[in-house]
Amino acid sequence: MTLGIITASVFAVVLAIFRPLLYRYFVQKAARETQPKYAFFTELTLCLVAGITLYTYNKITYGFPLYSLFPLMIGCIIAGFFIGLDAALNQERLIILQAMRQDYTAPLPKKLFSMTRKFSLITVSLTFFVAMLMALVFTRDIVWLTKVAQNESSIHSAQLSVTYEIFFIMAVLMVLIINLIFAYSKNMQLLFKNETKILEQVSDGNLSQKVPVATQDEFGVIAGHTNNMIDGLRHRFELLSAIKLAEEVQQNLLPRSSPYIKGLDISGTSLYCDETGGDYYDYFQVKENRLGIAVADVCGHGVGAAILMTSVRAFLHMAAASYQSPAELLNAINIYITRDCSISGRFTSMFFLEMNPAEKSLRWIRAGHEPAHFFDSASQTFSLLDGPGLVLGVDQKHQYQDSIKTDLKTDDIILIGTDGIWESTNSNGEMFGHSRLKEIIHSNASRSAEIIKESIINNVVSFREELPQEDDITLVVVKIM
Repeated sequence: MTLGIITASVFAVVLAIFRPLLYRYFVQKAARETQPKYAFFTELTLCLVAGITLYTYNKITYGFPLYSLFPLMIGCIIAGFFIGLDAALNQERLIILQAMRQDYTAPLPKKLFSMTRKFSLITVSLTFFVAMLMALVFTRDIVWLTKVAQNESSIHSAQLSVTYEIFFIMAVLMVLIINLIFAYSKNMQLLFKNETKILEQVSDGNLSQKVPVATQDEFGVIAGHTNNMIDGLRHRFELLSAIKLAEEVQQNLLPRSSPYIKGLDISGTSLYCDETGGDYYDYFQVKENRLGIAVADVCGHGVGAAILMTSVRAFLHMAAASYQSPAELLNAINIYITRDCSISGRFTSMFFLEMNPAEKSLRWIRAGHEPAHFFDSASQTFSLLDGPGLVLGVDQKHQYQDSIKTDLKTDDIILIGTDGIWESTNSNGEMFGHSRLKEIIHSNASRSAEIIKESIINNVVSFREELPQEDDITLVVVKIM
């Protein structure tokens, strides 16, 4: 009883005096991720200091021999181990709660201290300490039993004493181990609940919060990767919003309706394989009673092509204000396009058609673009509106020349398109081709330009079956009335 009171008093004094100081200057000032480790070593050190102090007091007061220091220090190490683990888990819990309150999102842990490693280290340490403790107890009990009187009553009493001693030690160890298990489970539950909460919010589309990174184990790694995922999703949502805005802007740059020109039936459209694209078509009311039709295809598709397409459109509208002929128009815009595309190497093909319904004539430029299809209603034959011409954006000094066609007749049909139509492929790798396009025009020749256009689009979509659209599609159908 006296020894127990002395031991408890020494531990109480050491913990009361040194523990607050060590936590203030040694644990709390350490980096957040290392505080549990420092808390463990602080408790272990305090127990060793208390053990040395206790031995010194017993040595001076009661004359304890030096060999009694060994079992005392073993007991202090075991006590410090359990107290330190409990303190480390408690400090980790405080860090987790603080991180949750402050929404602390540190980067991925640089050094992973895995849960498997933790469990292995604790299990090996516990096994070693329990074995050492039991060895000390049994050694002392054997020495004590040799001094017990050799009669039945004394032996029975000694057996009961050893049994009670073993049960007491096992009970104390069991309580300590269960306490550690509950403390560790509580920390894991906090981490798991917080991770699940954030992931549920992400599933609902809420990306306003992140998972606090409070540990250097697998939960810290998962939290770090989850936060990287949230950052990625935020960036993607911002990008999608920007692309959606770009899509709206680009769609507003295309004609909202076909122009009404006496003697002409016109219909056009653009279908992009991405939210934005590089195809473009437009109508221009040029001098006198003439109509200019431009169909362009910027190299590539997507956002980059859409940006270049916007520049091409701006140059085209600027030059159209002083329009004289298709050749002069493209000579003017080619200078600006080449200047802007000289570094990137991008280029633009364009077919520009000038129609004069009164004179039943055409003038056009084929700047590297696919020739337009011309259907002669009288002979029921097809020809191409071909001609020389380099793509825009390659050579500033290139001079374009007009091509001319006269004697247009009623029901003649002109189709200007991009390669996304005839290069569409099906699941067998077969291309839509020009032959199918001509068949559609021929079979719908008596119908309006709008119906011809819709029939071409529907047939191309049906031909692709379930395959996605791989390139932008633009076409303008003109029928002579």
